[in-house]
Amino acid sequence: MSIIYKNELIKIEIENSQIPWLKIFTIENIKEFSQCDKKTKEEIFKYLDIIEKEMLDYFNPKKINIASFGNYVPHVHFHIMARFEEDSHFPEPMWGKKQREQNLNLPSFEKFYENLKKKF
Repeated sequence: MSIIYKNELIKIEIENSQIPWLKIFTIENIKEFSQCDKKTKEEIFKYLDIIEKEMLDYFNPKKINIASFGNYVPHVHFHIMARFEEDSHFPEPMWGKKQREQNLNLPSFEKFYENLKKKF
């Protein structure tokens, strides 16, 4: 996993995937979102908003999925994924049953990450 941003409250990692997929983690090992202080919650939502808007603008996906499970990793984190009708799992979640072979022709993820870092 590659970290593209980190401060005293959060870090943002790239999930290696066929689709644009980022994860925001709290730096402090906090189990539940409700246990985060106000400043940490605001920081998470600030970056969720930036990432979603940039994914919509750059990739023009069918939908943005935002998820927070933490069953395997009991540490507050959010997944932000750009979804496309041509991805291998759509309309199922990326953890769900594969629907088809992916048929995506997306712009450069590296360029997206570089553009995104400028917004941070």
